[in-house]
Amino acid sequence: MTTVDRAPDRAPPDLDAVFRRHADRLWSVAVRMLGDRTEAEDAVQEAFLSALRSPGFRGEAEIGTWLHRIVVNACVDRIRAAGRHRDRTRSLRPAGPDRDHAGRLVARLTVERALTLLPAEQRAAVVLVHALGHGVGEAAEILEVRPGTVKSRCARGRARLAELLREEEP
Repeated sequence: MTTVDRAPDRAPPDLDAVFRRHADRLWSVAVRMLGDRTEAEDAVQEAFLSALRSPGFRGEAEIGTWLHRIVVNACVDRIRAAGRHRDRTRSLRPAGPDRDHAGRLVARLTVERALTLLPAEQRAAVVLVHALGHGVGEAAEILEVRPGTVKSRCARGRARLAELLREEEP
């Protein structure tokens, strides 16, 4: 099978229907990876356009996995381009009135901000496995790495998150 051929027993997917079915979950991946709703919308839109321009879904993986891979790659590209994980000086705690919200909201915002400080590869693994509940094998397929790599990225990411969150304790 060449790179543009589809599996012989599969019809070409209706990408519009596929996008509608997966859009919310893909946006969730993007917003957790990028920490910014506007950036997430842009990344998902960019990923959908990339999928439309691609030679096509080859049927080698589930179509949702294929789309997740495209979104994760778009997010990693944006993270690298912006150098977000290098900004270690900003505070994790939200400024101003956010401190007055319920403790759960503050904790969530703090964790989301801490996630933005992780290197892109660790952030992708942690978001896929721990925030979205993908299995290690599925995350490995999405990220195109071995399961052991996902496990080690998650372990390093969790350790770094713990360190960042300890630094923010009053």
